[in-house]
Parts: sequence; structure tokens; C-alpha cells
Amino acid sequence: QPQLVESGGGSVQAGGSLRLSCSFTEDAYYAYETYCMAWFRQAPGNQREAVAGVSNSGKDTWYSDSVKERFAISRDNDKKTVTLQMNSLNAGDSATYYCAARRGLSWWVRDPDEYTDWGQGTQVTVSS
Repeated sequence: QPQLVESGGGSVQAGGSLRLSCSFTEDAYYAYETYCMAWFRQAPGNQREAVAGVSNSGKDTWYSDSVKERFAISRDNDKKTVTLQMNSLNAGDSATYYCAARRGLSWWVRDPDEYTDWGQGTQVTVSS
């Protein structure tokens, strides 16, 4: 199985920015480019929420309504990373953020149950 490791979480004041990164270590069978990538988040007591996703090539993206026009997802297939740039953060963005991967070309999938590989999560705390 591939290994996903998130970094970049932390504490920030409302209105600030954070940049999350996820490094992807391939297994022996499938290259990074065969995976669609996404970010999810989960706050205490809440279900895991889809935040943003990106296609295998990086050309197509989707965002939840709550983060649209504030967050930007991108991927670098040479470095095998996926990044989430988060701007204009508010307290509602506080959560543990997870990087996730699923093989195939269905980059628009937002159901967390459809993602097979996950990082350990990185905490984002936004204070008002």
C-alpha cells in the first residue's frame, strides 16, 4: 500500500492562511499518477467532510461549497505531493485534515468510503 504523510497544520488566527502538504510514497505496484487525490477534514463530533479533490493529471478539481474560493488544491506528480492552500480561514475550518487517495480516473468522487489510502491527519486550529 502507498504511504501518505501530511504536514503543515498548526494554529492560526481567523483570516490567516495555512498550506498543507501530503507526500505520497508509492508501493511496488501503482504509480502516483494512477491515483486521484483529495483532502477531507473531521472536527470532533462530526463526520468526515470532503474538502477538495484533484484529478490524476491535476487539471480538474472540485471543492466543497464551504471552502470554494478560499482553498486551492494542487498536485505535483514529479514530487508526488498534493497541496491544499487555505486562505481566509475561520473557526469553522478547525479540524483534523486528512489526505486521501483512490486509484482510477473518477476524480470527482467525494465519498470518503471510496478512498482507499489515508494519511494520519494534521491538526488545523483557527482562533477567532
